[in-house]
Amino acid sequence: MEKKLVLSILGMVMAECALVGLMIVGKAAMSRGMSNFVFVFYSNGLASLILFPSAFLFHRSVRPPLTFSILCWFFLLGLLGCFAQIFGYAGIYYSSAALGTAMLNLTPGVTFILAIVFRMEKAYLRSSSFQAKLLGTTVSIAGAFIVTFYKGPALLLTSQPSGLSYSLLLQHSNWVIGGLLLAIDCLFCSAWIITQASILKKFPAELIVVFFYCFFVTIQSAVVCLVAERDLSAWSFKTDMRLIAILYSAVFGSAFQLGVTTWCLHRTGPVFVSMFKPLGIVISVVMGVIFLGDSFYLGSLIGAIVIVLGFYSLMWGKAREEKMGMDAGVKKLESSSQKVPLLSNYIGEA
Repeated sequence: MEKKLVLSILGMVMAECALVGLMIVGKAAMSRGMSNFVFVFYSNGLASLILFPSAFLFHRSVRPPLTFSILCWFFLLGLLGCFAQIFGYAGIYYSSAALGTAMLNLTPGVTFILAIVFRMEKAYLRSSSFQAKLLGTTVSIAGAFIVTFYKGPALLLTSQPSGLSYSLLLQHSNWVIGGLLLAIDCLFCSAWIITQASILKKFPAELIVVFFYCFFVTIQSAVVCLVAERDLSAWSFKTDMRLIAILYSAVFGSAFQLGVTTWCLHRTGPVFVSMFKPLGIVISVVMGVIFLGDSFYLGSLIGAIVIVLGFYSLMWGKAREEKMGMDAGVKKLESSSQKVPLLSNYIGEA
């Protein structure tokens, strides 16, 4: 038990580092002139090639039937993911990786709102768990407004930048536009999570779902690139950073990060996995200052703290709701088991 816990903690720390690293290399590549549309296309195309053999080999014994209806769901999942990635990378380019990881903590709250709208979540206003989730969502959204519209004085400034850091510091950073783009990214991510949950109920083969997701994102992003990116030089690998970013995104951003998170999810549960999301803010601040020359502002610190408080309130409400559901199931089982001997005695006496 202790070994499993240590491995799960180590795995989640590595997964968060991989996710933040994806944001760092993505911003570095885009700052070197790579389009976010082309970046999404290349990274998902390579991820599809990596996942294709492993997905179908892993599910070779038990594979659900692949119908036209399921393919349509995969297409919708890819469309949501395509827009989420495009808006997400654009938001990171205009702001910072620290803001990107802070805004990611909004996703559970937005998912909760969408679940209520689509009647996947019942609104019990007198329930303490529902009140905690509602409060957490409200606080998280308030934190997002703070981190987007209030920048404040710089708490960490990089001095004497050189090389890559210097070139990145010269890039224009529009904080408000970046925050709004990341908020739209959270909206698409939440819709993606709800759609994925619905698909997995119909098609419980996780790796095949991920493969088709990356495959359709590749096709959809190619169409977007042909419309939005007319400059042919944007498709070339003029700098090593572009190639490194694409390889990192495909291998670590898709295969490794998703695989480790899924492994930890199966062994510890969603609440444990979610607890490590705020850790990404700390990692992104450190890596952003060291590798990108990003500055860390007071508004980011205050907003991140508020978002994390709201995040944990929502997770507490979710954990309490699950515990109440388990307790209710145990009580129902105990009551039914108590009735069986009475019925047996009655039959025996007859």
